[in-house]
Amino acid sequence: MFGPLYYPHFDPVMLQIGPLSIRWYAMAYITALVCGWLLVRRLVRKDPIVATKEQVDDFLTWATLGVVFGGRIGYCLFYQPGWYLSHPLQIVQVWHGGMSFHGGALGVIIALILFTRKYKLSFLGFSDRVTTVVPLGLGLGRLANFVNGELVGRVAPDWLPWRMIYPDVVGARHPSELYEAFLEGFVLFTIMMILAHRKSIREHAGFLSGVFLLGYAIARSFCELFRQPDSFLGFIVGDITMGQILCIPMAIAGSYFIWQSFRLPKLKGLTVEND
Repeated sequence: MFGPLYYPHFDPVMLQIGPLSIRWYAMAYITALVCGWLLVRRLVRKDPIVATKEQVDDFLTWATLGVVFGGRIGYCLFYQPGWYLSHPLQIVQVWHGGMSFHGGALGVIIALILFTRKYKLSFLGFSDRVTTVVPLGLGLGRLANFVNGELVGRVAPDWLPWRMIYPDVVGARHPSELYEAFLEGFVLFTIMMILAHRKSIREHAGFLSGVFLLGYAIARSFCELFRQPDSFLGFIVGDITMGQILCIPMAIAGSYFIWQSFRLPKLKGLTVEND
């Protein structure tokens, strides 16, 4: 039997310049947005073309606002609505932590709807290219959670060789942040990129968006089996967590998009000049 691993005690602050501190968590968001932007600029140009690179540049701001505002408001409403309604000034204090992926996803969906309507683009076609790169941000975000030593897992069995001892946490735990980084990040990103490079897939608008929603719901629900629920929330019904409940509508929507993508006419791309 192997002994437990010990948490490496990372410094959550990546760089300190006088009173200014740059945290790994913030850097994860910034890196994900920049890398995602660069990848989407390439993906939208693949046949059928769904947008110009300049339009992707414009959408970066919309996506950033959707992630930040949606993620924060979603966390406040989904996880601690009573407390935040009683302390409304705490809502804007994002440096104290508290972001919800499901809220961020809703924020980006709203941004996608408004953006594609403004520029008269295919909502599903453009959404397919954007959702392809989202797992990149999920993976980086979960690694940042691990660096912060937060969102630790449930108590792990003694036979598990990679069970981990966290500071100020009783018992050896599953490193659930790493599980999520692997499944929600690396695995889902790999699947999405493989599919996105097939024209026969890209022509069915909504298919990639559906795969992402369904894939994330499955990966997140599985990882929740090893993740310790927030102390202020606990289990909702039996052993079911809030994260799993929020994944249900995502799985339903994802399944619908996949089914509907083969019923719609094949996507016709934009006619744009080469850069």
